[in-house]
Amino acid sequence: MCPDRLHIAAHAGLQREEGGLILATNMVAPQEGRLADRAYAGIVEIINRDGLQVGDRLPSEARLAEIFGMSRTIVREALVRLAADGITEARRGAGSYVKSRPSEQLGAHVPMSELSATLGTYEVRFVIEAEAARLAAQRRSPEQMAEITQRLADLRQALMSSATAHDEDWALHRAIAQATANPAFVASFDLLHDEVEHILRAGVDISRSRPPDVIQAMMREHEMIVDAIRVQDADGAALAMRWHLTQGRKRLMP
Repeated sequence: MCPDRLHIAAHAGLQREEGGLILATNMVAPQEGRLADRAYAGIVEIINRDGLQVGDRLPSEARLAEIFGMSRTIVREALVRLAADGITEARRGAGSYVKSRPSEQLGAHVPMSELSATLGTYEVRFVIEAEAARLAAQRRSPEQMAEITQRLADLRQALMSSATAHDEDWALHRAIAQATANPAFVASFDLLHDEVEHILRAGVDISRSRPPDVIQAMMREHEMIVDAIRVQDADGAALAMRWHLTQGRKRLMP
């Protein structure tokens, strides 16, 4: 799936079905989506270039629209996405402020022009993977549990060494999707592969540049998910997956 379509899907409200296809009644037009992605990347560039820190105020919507040569509607859409990704926050009557700054290392894995679409996958993953973990806890077979346990061991070995670890991370999450006994979860997860791979690579790289307890925390998050699936705690598995994804997004920031 291309980045524009993926991010639009991540932010669209799916409301009705017609002819076997799910239609989004509030979907952003493709051209507007591309412009909003450009504005998103431009605002991140301003944050990085001007050295804005957490709590600093961004230029006004009107000023950003002037800088980018776009309408205020497009700039507002970009700011909504930035707020959803935890980078900015809107304060009533006072404009938008920096909430967190993307790690400079993130740019080595994700071009700024694709940052909006890539981070937008988290919203999709919250829906798909939390429910996948819940169903895996309820439905996993002994053989699937053994596979998940092996994938966890592979990830532990990779994370605790100098290996890249993103393949092992993906394999664990995919094994959980397979344990739902619903092929639609696997198919949906596979559609996210390219964007998620960027995130997994960046997450490990950024985490390894920080104190050792960051990698250890990443490992504990995966262990909590697998432990909940093992004891068939459906709610606990879903909660552990959401916590892991939330923390993963935070790790992409300084």
